Amino acid sequence: MPPPWSHVALEFHVKSKGDQYDRISALWLGGSELLRTSTAQPEEHGIFWNVRKDITKYSSLLVQNDLYFTLMLENIVNDIYTGVYHVNVTLYFYKDNAVKVPLTGNNQNLFTPVSQLPLVGDESMYDPPADLIIPISASDSTKGYWFIIERDLDVKFEKVSFPSNTRKVVLELYVSFHGNDEFWYWNPSNSYIRMNNLSTPRGNGAFREVFVTIDGKLVGSEMPFPVIFTGGINPLFWEPVVAIGTFNLPSYDFDLTPFLGMVLDGKDHVFGVGVTDGIEYWLVDANLHIWLDSASNIVEAKNVVNIFPASEISRSEEFESLDGSFEIKAEKFIRLEGWVKSSSGNLTTRISQEVRFRSSIRFKKNGTYKAVKQNIKVRREAKVLNDVGGLVSKVIIKRKYPLKVITVTLPGLKNDTYMLVTNVTHAVNERIRIGKLSSHLNNKQVSNGWMEVKDHTVLSGEAMTNQTYVSRNEFGCYVRTVATLNGTLIKDNAAYACPSVM
Repeated sequence: MPPPWSHVALEFHVKSKGDQYDRISALWLGGSELLRTSTAQPEEHGIFWNVRKDITKYSSLLVQNDLYFTLMLENIVNDIYTGVYHVNVTLYFYKDNAVKVPLTGNNQNLFTPVSQLPLVGDESMYDPPADLIIPISASDSTKGYWFIIERDLDVKFEKVSFPSNTRKVVLELYVSFHGNDEFWYWNPSNSYIRMNNLSTPRGNGAFREVFVTIDGKLVGSEMPFPVIFTGGINPLFWEPVVAIGTFNLPSYDFDLTPFLGMVLDGKDHVFGVGVTDGIEYWLVDANLHIWLDSASNIVEAKNVVNIFPASEISRSEEFESLDGSFEIKAEKFIRLEGWVKSSSGNLTTRISQEVRFRSSIRFKKNGTYKAVKQNIKVRREAKVLNDVGGLVSKVIIKRKYPLKVITVTLPGLKNDTYMLVTNVTHAVNERIRIGKLSSHLNNKQVSNGWMEVKDHTVLSGEAMTNQTYVSRNEFGCYVRTVATLNGTLIKDNAAYACPSVM
């Protein structure tokens, strides 16, 4: 469909029959990732599901006619894993309240004055969409365009040359964790594994941070939201609902505009991505969203303040045999400032961010009782000022990612089996203020249950999951509550009004 359009939605439809478990998948266009997703639990008579995502911010890719869509869905088919996935991808273009989008891949005609910033939503930094998107991803797509990171020193690099009239740049980072690091948030320390002569490769402690560098200098980092895939902790929790983020894994946005003074010299600059304390394996790639100045071939820029330290991490542990405790605290305080002189004037972007990470792990009863309590808190403030110091825009974002997991292992009812009692509570809590308007999102799940297991097969069990989703701003409120019991939906209520106490 030719532009203009106001919104573009991607629908990812999957169906499968047979046994398969939490496969990771991604969709790219021209090497730039549009969606990171995972699969649902299998059902005896087959299963299907849909994922919808707003992909309007990728409009500069969608208008091009020489790019290929690439889908990767890692799967194994044999006598045990018999399920084959059938995937359909559909794009829906909406023209209501149409806005300008790039007419060519290097469009010079898409511009909205800085003063006309949108008033709601964290996606505000992508409105209007970028003029150019450059992938930071693997050149060999045989196993997908994502970089495969297997240890903390395994940093992946990509060279990028910026157009001389770049006036704004945002890096979008996609991340997922697998294998020995799928449950990184309850990995014990290496000393615990060594002292107890354990064979598990799941170590390195319970702190992870994904980072981005330009020419070796740290410019972005994120302590990721702990997504739980459908085979995770207790698979019975995730039927027919899934854990937060499983079908649409979050991406993380870094406004790199303050760093433009480092890269607008016509030379290649090396972007690096890695995972602090990561072990095998992480899948990471990124998109560079670039906005151009249509009225000028050259933009001037300078980085004025660059306080981006490594995280301050403190660790403590105390254990005797298989019982003990592990505590990790991490903090980071960031200050960035840079000015950009374009046809829109001389604008200064000033960013401050505070990140706090807390993790507590307890092992009791000879290691059969395990409790994890983790919380990630982020506060970010971004201001744009004009050449006389007047405020053009201001955005404040506050996020919390609390997680609590308890598992208790008991003898099974039959030989060679064991009982696993499980509890999971996790949430995303986000507040965004843009100018004088604000929005609030709270998405919380509480799951309780047990399962009888032989080897890696669930023989029987019971599980209940309750989820509450609340989204509100000055113009309205939406709340939805869902409950499942033993794979059946027993409650699904939605309303466009929220109690005043929420």
